[in-house]
Amino acid sequence: MSDSAVMSPPVAGGRPAGGPRLDDGIHLGGVVAFLAVLVAGLGYAVVSLVTDMNAVGEAPLAYGAFALLGLALLIALGFEFVNGFHDTANAVATVIYTHSLPPLVAVVWSGFFNFLGVMLSSGAVAYAIVTLLPVELILHVGSGAGYAMIFALLLAAIIWNLGTWAFGLPNSSSHALIGSVLGVGLGNQLMSGGDGTAGVDWGQALNVFKALLFSPLCGFALAAALLLGLKFAVRRKDLYEAPKGEAPPPLWIRGLLILTCTLVSFFHGGNDGQKGMGLIMLILIGAAPTAYALNRTMSDDTTPAFVQASTAASQVFAARAEGAPQPEAAQARRIVTDALKAKALNQAPVYAALSALATDIAASVKNYGAIRTVPAAQTENLRSDMYLAADAVRLLPAAGASFSEADKETLKSYTGLLNSGTRYIPGWVKVCVALALGLGTMVGWKRIVVTVGERIGKTHLTYAQGASAEIVAAGTIGLAELYGLPVSTTHILSSGVAGTMAANGSGLQMATVRNMALAWVLTLPAAITLAAGLFFLLRHVF
Repeated sequence: MSDSAVMSPPVAGGRPAGGPRLDDGIHLGGVVAFLAVLVAGLGYAVVSLVTDMNAVGEAPLAYGAFALLGLALLIALGFEFVNGFHDTANAVATVIYTHSLPPLVAVVWSGFFNFLGVMLSSGAVAYAIVTLLPVELILHVGSGAGYAMIFALLLAAIIWNLGTWAFGLPNSSSHALIGSVLGVGLGNQLMSGGDGTAGVDWGQALNVFKALLFSPLCGFALAAALLLGLKFAVRRKDLYEAPKGEAPPPLWIRGLLILTCTLVSFFHGGNDGQKGMGLIMLILIGAAPTAYALNRTMSDDTTPAFVQASTAASQVFAARAEGAPQPEAAQARRIVTDALKAKALNQAPVYAALSALATDIAASVKNYGAIRTVPAAQTENLRSDMYLAADAVRLLPAAGASFSEADKETLKSYTGLLNSGTRYIPGWVKVCVALALGLGTMVGWKRIVVTVGERIGKTHLTYAQGASAEIVAAGTIGLAELYGLPVSTTHILSSGVAGTMAANGSGLQMATVRNMALAWVLTLPAAITLAAGLFFLLRHVF
């Protein structure tokens, strides 16, 4: 390794020789533009919320309820803001430390592509987080317990993120949020006497754990392998050098690094931005169910398919009911809820109840003409029926049920339409989350950038190392979004940088690696404890 690659001693200002200038001030015009966008975004959210409520005849909220809704939305957007300057700093560290972009240009660039990633996201990750929450709190999110859940899990995640940021530790916002969700579920279950639907869906949680565990290991191994592959395939000496002084890299290398930063920022927005969206939708459903509990943007043309799928699913369930009579809708709702609590779904009376729910859902949608025309008084019951039916179908295989291929296709189509009717994200929510994440990228990024750029390896980051780590991060996060899995940008990219250092023989700063591993290990138990404690306190407040 050339001497130029070794981390040089600090020069005036405390930065290493060849390191970027991170202490340049922000122009007053930039501050004014930042504040203007922030105010415009909040104003847009208020106007859109009132417009949506008026469009469906939702009764105006009392001042207290409106204030509570506004506070909950601000805290949810605050989580995404903190997520922006905590997680996105990882995306810009490589272009800043290779002098591919000036620091302020890099964070604005990354902020824009985070914004774009959120706007074009699918929403699958948003509801992967939501399904971890206790069923009873999701169905009654507008209750005091529902508000306690929202405030507890968001505040716990924000507190832990700010704490790790203060120490410059690349911690995962996803990890913190999921720990908070688990803490709320465990706290609620303890306070409810061990009720099945009051706690965590551990089957779903296990899938999320696998993604969180696998992604940093994947980042380390794949980034190391990619760097070694590049060395074998691309014999360009300049690609494997560290920056010389403050000169930018050759144009083609600069373009490659900017491209990889862009992709990481875009996919980070697409994955991490959705976590806040799912929670915001829960808040809106609880405060204004008529406007947000059902997807009133579904086209009327989908009504025949919806009715047909519901009727077909009802027949599948009825065939397994073994002659058990179909109960009334209210009783069917109780039977399915109790079966979910006991995790005992694969029984004839439950199939009869599911058949009754599917029949009632089909009749309701057919009678009202479309999802968007369901009357206000029937909105919450129909949403509860749809959510219970979808959750039961999802959990039936784990309860021991087996279906023919034809029945599987019928239930898959049915579940897809149920989810389409209850899972959606209005455009203004995407815009507000995108703004929060994008603006957050431009604030407080320096601490994490310095850790990733200077304190993981013993030598300065080379161009190939930066590109390898970011290509792997972008690919992993993009695939995770495709499959609706929440992953950690922080863990993937920082472990990718560590992997390239190991593969390059550059050496690792074990104190930093140890601190990062400690933050990774402690995040779940710390967030669980914080959220459970806050939930207990807030249950008494609300």
